[in-house]
Amino acid sequence: MKRTKVIGVLRDTEYGKKVCVKGWVRTHRSSKAVDFIALNDGSTITSVQVVVDPAAIGEEKLKLITTGSCICVVGTLVESPAQGQSSEIQCESIEIYGTCGADYPMQKKGQSFEYMRQHAHLRLRTNVFGAIMRIRHNMAMAIHTYFHEHGFFYFHTPLITASDCEGAGNMFQVTTKNLYDLKKDDDGKIIYDDDFFGQQTSLTVSGQLEGELGATALGAIYTFGPTFRAENSNTPRHLAEFWMVEPEVAFLNQEELMDLEEDFIKYCVRWALENCKEDLEFINNNKFITPQHDLIPRLEGVLKETFVRLPYTKGIEILQEAIKNGKKFEFPCNWGDDLASEHERYLVEEHFKKPVIMTDYPASIKAFYMKQNEAQGEGSVGYQGCVAPGPTMQGTDVLFPQIGEIIGGSVREESYEKLMAEIESRQMETDKLWWYLDTRKYGSCPHAGFGLGFERLILFVTGMQNIRDVIPFPRTPKNAEF
Repeated sequence: MKRTKVIGVLRDTEYGKKVCVKGWVRTHRSSKAVDFIALNDGSTITSVQVVVDPAAIGEEKLKLITTGSCICVVGTLVESPAQGQSSEIQCESIEIYGTCGADYPMQKKGQSFEYMRQHAHLRLRTNVFGAIMRIRHNMAMAIHTYFHEHGFFYFHTPLITASDCEGAGNMFQVTTKNLYDLKKDDDGKIIYDDDFFGQQTSLTVSGQLEGELGATALGAIYTFGPTFRAENSNTPRHLAEFWMVEPEVAFLNQEELMDLEEDFIKYCVRWALENCKEDLEFINNNKFITPQHDLIPRLEGVLKETFVRLPYTKGIEILQEAIKNGKKFEFPCNWGDDLASEHERYLVEEHFKKPVIMTDYPASIKAFYMKQNEAQGEGSVGYQGCVAPGPTMQGTDVLFPQIGEIIGGSVREESYEKLMAEIESRQMETDKLWWYLDTRKYGSCPHAGFGLGFERLILFVTGMQNIRDVIPFPRTPKNAEF
C-alpha cells in the first residue's frame, strides 16, 4: 500500500479510508483495553495518534514498540474525539522496521541541549530539532526565492582558494603533501611546487572577492554555501564550518545597500512567519527555549520597525553616554575600537529597541576593499554628514536583538589607485590578488555587497541560544564527530 506522510494524514478529512503511515515512535502508552502510539515521520511537528487493539496486534509485538522504534502502520483514518487533533488512525496492522532498547539516548525526558549535542546523529529525531531543521530548510528557500525574484543570479564561488579575503579569519589548509616529510627551502618555508595545486591553498573564509567578479559581469549575484574559519572560538556564536549568503551588486550605493539589507532580512522573517507557523508556535511555547514565550512577537516586531541607520561615531557617543550614566561594559568602546557584541546588543535591545544598521566604521578596523569616505580636515564625512575624527569606510552592518551583528556589508572601493594606496598602506602582498585588482583596471564600476551568516539568521528566527544547535552537525574546536 502506498505510504502517506503524516502531514498529509493530519490534513485529510476523508474519514473511513485506509491509510499507510511510516515513521518513528514518539510515545507509546499501553493498557489492557487499548494502546496509543504517537507516530512522526519528520514532515510536521505534530504526530499522528495510532489507536491499537492489543488483542488484534498482540501484546508481545507491542512490547517491542518503544520510543524511537521505526514502524509501518496500516489502518483506517477516523475523526479524533480527543482535543488538539482532528484525525487519528484505527490500527489494523503494524510492521516493525527497527526497535529501540532502553539505552536509546533520546528517551522522552528533559535532556539538555549540551547532552543532545553529544548525540547529534540522533537529536534530529526530537521535536525541537525537527522543528529547527524544517525552519532551516524554509530559510534557505526564502533566500533563493528572494534573490531569484529580484533578478539576482546564483553564483558558485570556489571552496578551495589561494586568497584569504584579507583578514576574514584564520584558514584551514588544503594539501596532498605528506605531512611527515615536508620539503622546505633554505629559509625553512614549505615548498608547494609538488603539491596538487602547485601553491599553498586553503578552505575559503568568504566567497566575496570572487562574487565581486560575478557582479561586474552579471550585474547582481549571490553566493550561498559553506565557509570555513580556523579560529579557536568556543562561544555560542562561532562555528568552524558555517554557511554564508553573500550578494554583490553593481551600481549600488551605500543608501541602496542598506535598503537591500533591510528588505532582504524582513523578507526572510516574513517567510518564516508565513511558512513555519506550527514549528514557530511549538518553539514559542517551549519554556526551555523561549521562557518568556516572546519569539513570535519578536519576529513580528522586526517587520513593523524601520531599522535605525546609525553612524559608528554617533553609536560611540551613545555608548559613552551610557557609561557616564552607570552602564557597565566588559570591553572598552572608544572611537576606533571594534565594538563587542555587548555594545551592539545595548544599542539594539536597550537604547533603540529595534534593529540597527551601523555605518561608517573607522578604516583601521575594516577590510582593505571598503570604500573610504571623503576626508574633511583631520577626519571624514560619512553617512548623513556625520563627521568622524579619523578616516572611515562605508560599512553597513546590521545589528539584531539577541544576536548582535547578523549582516556585515559595505560599498567596495572601485578605484584602482585608491585600492592600491590602501593595500600599500597596510603593507599587504598583492601577488595573489592580481586577478581581483584587474577588475579595477578593466571596466571598473561602483558596487556593493554584504555577507549574512546563515546560522545567525536561524538563531534569531528560532530563538535558540547556541549556534551549535541550528546546524545539523556542528564543527567547532576539538569537535568533528558525525
